[in-house]
Amino acid sequence: MSYVIVAFYHFFDFPNFEAMQAPLLERLQTLGIKGSLLITREGVNSTISGTRDAIDTFLDYLQNDLIGAKITYKESYAEFQPFGKARVRLKKETISLGEPVSMKRFGQYVEPKDWNNLIRSNDVVILDTRNDYEVNLGTFKGAVDPAIPTFKFLPQWVRDNADSLKGKKIATFCTGGIRCEKFTSWMIDNGFDDVYHLKGGILQYFEDVPAAETLWDGECFVFDERIAVDHNLKPSQSAALCLYCDHALTAEDQAHPHYVKGVSCPHCHGDPAYQHDRPSTQIHRGRTKF
Repeated sequence: MSYVIVAFYHFFDFPNFEAMQAPLLERLQTLGIKGSLLITREGVNSTISGTRDAIDTFLDYLQNDLIGAKITYKESYAEFQPFGKARVRLKKETISLGEPVSMKRFGQYVEPKDWNNLIRSNDVVILDTRNDYEVNLGTFKGAVDPAIPTFKFLPQWVRDNADSLKGKKIATFCTGGIRCEKFTSWMIDNGFDDVYHLKGGILQYFEDVPAAETLWDGECFVFDERIAVDHNLKPSQSAALCLYCDHALTAEDQAHPHYVKGVSCPHCHGDPAYQHDRPSTQIHRGRTKF
């Protein structure tokens, strides 16, 4: 494999983050690294790709010079560069839930090797905290899909379903762990005490749990041109994106009569939110701009 794809986030006090945008971008470009690095006052969130030497050099800089602490990251590999360019983006929050979060207490971390035992329990609600287009490609067996278009809809879903959640263990998971880091803090702030969090997210589970023992069904959506990875962290051979609405599509979705490349898919066909009056040659790209 020619390229190393590394995903990571780290919460730390970063008061001068705005001044670091240009130097960080220059460093990525000098190393030939592409992808997205989101920086905020509360830390960093990133998925980037480059050669082995380049990634090692950049991670060494982050940990020893910028952050001053070891960070946890997940690696996968590809024979092609999954990003088109390097970006360093300024944000108010590392990831926004849309509501105040104390970030003082978090759910109980569950190591990937212990996750299967937890979610097999009858008194556990397995909650997928990802967006609906991500869940479409795969999730844990028995998981609840809140069918949310973005992370900010999750608090209201919890309020609407509070009766079915109270008194249960709530096992949350997301792609790399950052959403659950903030969400479980919000859950505790709002009176849910028995909350759990898959440490390192789905990608770490894929890395640590043998495929023969997996309780994952399908593939895992990723925000780059691979679109998804399988349990062996290999790029998907079947997933695609609707070039009109950006929804992630399974092979079955692509075989559906409502799927017309660049025009519609089963998830946007007939939806009044989408006016299909654009010619098929005019392709819209949103999340596909990696």
